[in-house]
Amino acid sequence: MEVGLIHYLTVAAVLFGLGLFTVMTRKNAVGILLGVELILNAAALNFIAFDHFVAGGVAGQVFTVFIIVLAASEAAIALAIVLQVYRNHRSIMADQLTSLKN
Repeated sequence: MEVGLIHYLTVAAVLFGLGLFTVMTRKNAVGILLGVELILNAAALNFIAFDHFVAGGVAGQVFTVFIIVLAASEAAIALAIVLQVYRNHRSIMADQLTSLKN
């Protein structure tokens, strides 16, 4: 059995679905960030799969490196924000944070 494009797209769709489910159901800010990371990984997998099976160039790899850099910077900034929110509100539950004024 040869692994083809449809197999990669299926795995990426499952990753995207799990990431979307995680973002929609988690109340914890760190859990929401993990869901966003899953969604970004699904997009990166799609870029690599289409680049390998359709285009045959390096554009998908360049986009994937860009997504990895974006995910790393997003994680660093978001975790810094979560730490600051925890210092001010003593909670990182997203449903309890109604105002960021304080």
